[in-house]
Amino acid sequence: MSVRVRIPTPLRTLTGGQADVAADGTDVAAILTSLETTFPGIANRILDDGGEVRRFVNLFVNGEDIRFLEGTGTKLKAGDELSIVPAMAGGA
Repeated sequence: MSVRVRIPTPLRTLTGGQADVAADGTDVAAILTSLETTFPGIANRILDDGGEVRRFVNLFVNGEDIRFLEGTGTKLKAGDELSIVPAMAGGA
C-alpha cells in the first residue's frame, strides 16, 4: 500500500531532490522504516535515538498532527499523505 510522503527542502538532499516520494506501510512507523530503506539516513533526521519523533520535526497525516492522533502508530491507508515539516523558530 503506497502513501505519498512530502519531503521538506532540508531533507531533499537524501531523496535526490525529490519533494514527494512514495512509501509503503500501514502506519507512520512502517512508512519511516520504508523511507530509511530507500533513503538511508533519513530516519535519523526524523527520529531520536529512542525512536521518538524529534521535538523539532512535525509529522502530519492528511493535515492532522500525529501527536494528536496515535503518534507513529497512526494507521494509514492507500492514498494518504504524510507530511514531514521541520519546526520553525524565530521572531523579531
